[in-house]
Amino acid sequence: METNKLAGLAAPSTPAAVRQLLVFARPPVLGRVKTRLAATLGPAQALRVYCHLLAITQLAVAAAAVPTTVWLAEAPAAAPALAAEAAQELPEWPGLPWRIQTLAYDLGERLAEAFAVAFGEGATQAAVIGTDCPGLTARHLTLAFDELATHDLVLGPAADGGYYLLALRRPCPALFRGIAWSSPTVLAGTLARAAQLGLRVQLMPVLSDVDTEADIAAWPGLVAASQGTGPAA
Repeated sequence: METNKLAGLAAPSTPAAVRQLLVFARPPVLGRVKTRLAATLGPAQALRVYCHLLAITQLAVAAAAVPTTVWLAEAPAAAPALAAEAAQELPEWPGLPWRIQTLAYDLGERLAEAFAVAFGEGATQAAVIGTDCPGLTARHLTLAFDELATHDLVLGPAADGGYYLLALRRPCPALFRGIAWSSPTVLAGTLARAAQLGLRVQLMPVLSDVDTEADIAAWPGLVAASQGTGPAA
């Protein structure tokens, strides 16, 4: 396994690659986002924090300029049916195609499904991110794709034991099986599966996710949102 630091790294370029970014997200709806945060801050403030995190993610995605599909955990209220996807543009993700995750599946199956769709539509590199990482930038996204030139799997470790990014250059549904999702062992379990599968792995810099009130303190914009002075939905 190899590790590196983001600063000063000259990653190989793969201009011929067909890249697809997958964003796992929720519509910004009161009481439906950041439920762990809402338990201490309340639903309204949790929604403010989520909207701030959403804006950070949107900036990174736009600056990376990679074809992107948004995978929603539930349908927007204005477009409850899959058939509405083609006609309904999401206001928080203007111009981007979107799909709805198959909620009968666990998270691993949903991730495998999203990658299968991306590769089935012609991608040769695909990466998935969430919307919980305030330190994520376009450079992280670009570097992750570049690293796929020489690695099978790229992981962005999160400080809580999960990951904020996972990138592959071919479908690998077995990678997502047997993982204890929503636990501090997600990254370790994924690395163990990768070793079993013989994948060449590259680790990105560690970043922090925001799931609880304690996670907010390092981010002034999130502090302001949590106190009711940040952006609202």
